[in-house]
Amino acid sequence: MRLPDFRAAPRDFLRALYDAAVARALPAHVTAAHLPPPPRGRTIVLGAGKAGGAMAQAVDALWPADAPLSGLVVTRYHHVPPDYQAQGGRIEVVEAAHPVPDEAGRSAARRIAELAQGLTADDLVLCLISGGGSALLAMPARGMTLDDKQSINRALLASGAAIGEMNCVRKHLSAIKGGRLAALCAPAKVVTLLISDVPGDDPAVIASGPTVPDPTTCADALAILARYGIAIPDAARRGLETGAWETPKPGDARFAGHAVRLIATPQQSLEAAAALAREAGIAAYILSDEIEGESHVVGGVHAALARAVARRGEPFARPCVILSGGETTVTVRARGGRGGRATEFLLGAAIALQGEPGVHLLAADTDGIDGIEDNAGAIVTPDTLARGAALGLKARERLDANDACGYFAALGDLVVTGPTYTNVNDFRAILVV
Repeated sequence: MRLPDFRAAPRDFLRALYDAAVARALPAHVTAAHLPPPPRGRTIVLGAGKAGGAMAQAVDALWPADAPLSGLVVTRYHHVPPDYQAQGGRIEVVEAAHPVPDEAGRSAARRIAELAQGLTADDLVLCLISGGGSALLAMPARGMTLDDKQSINRALLASGAAIGEMNCVRKHLSAIKGGRLAALCAPAKVVTLLISDVPGDDPAVIASGPTVPDPTTCADALAILARYGIAIPDAARRGLETGAWETPKPGDARFAGHAVRLIATPQQSLEAAAALAREAGIAAYILSDEIEGESHVVGGVHAALARAVARRGEPFARPCVILSGGETTVTVRARGGRGGRATEFLLGAAIALQGEPGVHLLAADTDGIDGIEDNAGAIVTPDTLARGAALGLKARERLDANDACGYFAALGDLVVTGPTYTNVNDFRAILVV
């Protein structure tokens, strides 16, 4: 792949790095090496996540034509690859809401739970799990309603809680996550193929770990709810306080013989982008694939690093590209804004940079959707604040209103890709020339 010149076309250069990161995580490119052989019995494919449709398509294409294959996977609305829908694959793919679950997600989760039961030791369950599965696999614990789950999900999303904290709560309020799906599959062998969207790539956190044992506890979930002041119904509080809703733990015999395989990770995507930049003759550095924190604050920290490089050549000499990933958070402070992790990061960075010459940034979610908007992210240039001011936009006011997306939309600087059919979370690239 020939990269655009980073000096003449910095926007195109940064977009090419993002595209390389996404391509590294596409299920069609990474699945073959991780598939087990067909079993003596049936092969059932179950799964959930934003990459679910593309993962199902990849498995279907690679699985022997003469070997039985069936199953059900749930993905986000509009995240089924059009060619798989058209060809009528062996694995059924349905759509549901994300990030707040809906009735379609609950119906899919019930059907998946039903398919997991009545299997034998000769059967194989291929579980295709990717980010977004926590919301898409919506099966409330007994005594809770879908309305309860939706309310708690909204509160968690607005709280600024880290993904591990949110998923600890989600696991303990679910009848299918936190290892419970794998428990339903016993005595069949379960092989889980994972695309990671979480810092640290912990299988127990990705999509709330429906097929792996859960080391967290009901007490942990209660502490998180208290920390963020999130109300829960009486039935949920009883289930957590009594331990009745405890999840299967490490060492549980029902997980014996199961396999978990990470087929795509944030670090691998960052490495793909770095390799492409180096091929074009520019130094590339990866800070971390595990960066968390409030999005606009993390943006300010990245801006401070970019300034040090631009002004003093420390800790890296210019020109260079600085890459990072992970999952930042947004604490919702205002209603009606059009925020998102990537755009809040970028607006925080732009305010801190104050037009620093030679610094360009791209931040985007690798699934193609930043928050609930239809953009993946946006781009910051040295004249971002000046162009905004010329339009009468006040960057700080837009940030305080959680309307970073609206700011970049007015400038024409959004990155719009549509669904990418994968998800290894945040991608950030800083170009200093």
